[in-house]
Amino acid sequence: MSLWTTHFPENLDQLDIRLTLVLVIRFHLQVLHGINVKGSLEKKDRSLVLGSRLFGVSLDNVPRHCIPEFGLVPCFLVEACSILRERAGTVGLFRKPGSHTRIKALKAKLNRGEGCLSTALPYDVAGLVKAFCRELPQPLFPFELQKALLRAQALPSPPERTSALQLLSCLLPARNASLLHFLFTFLHQVSQRCAENLMTSSNLAMVFTPCLLFPSDASKLSERDLELSIEVLRAFIDSPRMFGGILSLVLMD
Repeated sequence: MSLWTTHFPENLDQLDIRLTLVLVIRFHLQVLHGINVKGSLEKKDRSLVLGSRLFGVSLDNVPRHCIPEFGLVPCFLVEACSILRERAGTVGLFRKPGSHTRIKALKAKLNRGEGCLSTALPYDVAGLVKAFCRELPQPLFPFELQKALLRAQALPSPPERTSALQLLSCLLPARNASLLHFLFTFLHQVSQRCAENLMTSSNLAMVFTPCLLFPSDASKLSERDLELSIEVLRAFIDSPRMFGGILSLVLMD
């Protein structure tokens, strides 16, 4: 479970605890791994979106469902992954594109609040999941965190990389962390059937990098940074339980 999926009362004491933990995490990242994270990652989109629009709007404006293990996850994503889980053996799932025409029509229906996923083809549903993540106003891994994630993945030893990535995952806004934890857990399940679908964790990471970990200026992304970005996602897909776990990493250090 992510550090922030427990829903504490929004009182001063709990906010103080949260701010203290964030400072402790940043301190550990600096001292243990030489990684600095600057700026605030909690940027609320306070714009109000009227109607049932689903794509291209803030996570705060889409219906979400509380799942104890993960927190608040968009209802669309829960339904889509449930459908795809039953078809997880589909060859090239998430890699092979669905029909652009069908996906466009499905998006229009979903934006009107119409249910349509149960009869959609798996490649089209997979395309909708990628589009939902890619079209968010802000990337699920905030720009302010992306350089730190790449530095973490470039650390020399696997234990150091795991520790740094886990600490960085604890700095994600709660709404982002809940969605990503849920999504990576699902993608891990898909990768476990790679003998059937040919989609290893590396293949899935390559497909999802443009949807989850894209820079503010793609023209400045080096080949090495792209490789590290893919490896970051592969690490989270291989070990989705890396999200959270702050008590054992920090408080018991």
